[in-house]
Amino acid sequence: MSTDQNEISFPAVPSPDEQARRQAVARHEQLTKPAGSLGRLEELGVWVAARQGLCPPRPFARPRVVVFAGDHGVAGHGVSAYPSEVTGQMVANFLAGGAAVNVLATGAGATVRVVDMAVNTDTPPVVSTHKVRRSSGAVDREDALTDAEVRAAVSAGRTIADEEIDSGADLLIAGDMGIGNTTPAAVLISALTGTEPVAVVGRGTGIDDNAWMRKTAAIRDALRRARKVLDDPVALLRTSSGADIAALTGFLAQAAVRRTPVLLDGVVVGAAALVAEEIAPGARQWWLAGHRSAEPGGPLVLEHLDLTPVLDLQMRLGEGSGALTALPILTAATRVLAEMATFAEAGVGGPTEAEATGPKS
Repeated sequence: MSTDQNEISFPAVPSPDEQARRQAVARHEQLTKPAGSLGRLEELGVWVAARQGLCPPRPFARPRVVVFAGDHGVAGHGVSAYPSEVTGQMVANFLAGGAAVNVLATGAGATVRVVDMAVNTDTPPVVSTHKVRRSSGAVDREDALTDAEVRAAVSAGRTIADEEIDSGADLLIAGDMGIGNTTPAAVLISALTGTEPVAVVGRGTGIDDNAWMRKTAAIRDALRRARKVLDDPVALLRTSSGADIAALTGFLAQAAVRRTPVLLDGVVVGAAALVAEEIAPGARQWWLAGHRSAEPGGPLVLEHLDLTPVLDLQMRLGEGSGALTALPILTAATRVLAEMATFAEAGVGGPTEAEATGPKS
């Protein structure tokens, strides 16, 4: 084990509450509906009960989105359809309430926080408290971060999770913003799932064939560097991620340590989740996949972490948008389990023994 990894460690991740899970399953059998008739809504309600350690579960009182923003040096090598200046401009748009994440959060009853980890311009103090540097290194030809920077970024993510949980957040949603960030995300996904670059490279912001080829070449070159440190997740973050992705990694791991459920978004958050599961084994028990990203790396993340997405709407924006779109469904699942009447409470006849067990052979 390397020195880096020794310096970044997380306590053992606790397991969700098995007793609450069993109680939730049993309660669903007593609600005024045929067993299983609400399909995945029933499973999601049970998932929430086990993470809250409570049956019936409580509707989420303070869902909180944290968008981690950062620029990436590789964006200067023609891998994106947008210039890197857009990252800073979008941070301003988030703060003004004009982005998709703001609109979707309002509709879902969530609030939004933006954190500048490595935006390549000055941003207001309200978002730049944890900033590590301006733009992470170009991962195809240099390390994304120094040793000190990767430790600072992971620590920042951890601190941000603590701040939000200590302020009352009972559900966290991880989001991302950064021109070029799907390139380091693809490197991490390819490295950790053992997938060839060509199967992981997506169109990101909507690149053409020439940019796609440049992006594939950049990921191929970055993978040569990543594979040398594959056995050390912290060194992998230093080599192949960026301050935003490293902070996301610390954020996701710490949320699990703190027994706080997280709705995952798309491919960039998914890449951080892969590393967080390496650093804090079992953290994935506290994460729910909001959606299946249209980026090719998205399904690879879900398969590797054994997560089933709530939605598949061909989304690939990032920002936390897919997770927020799934939040009302998770809220509905929670309320169904908590607020529906049982057969006894409603005076409704329950299933007969034959109906409950099926025909005897």
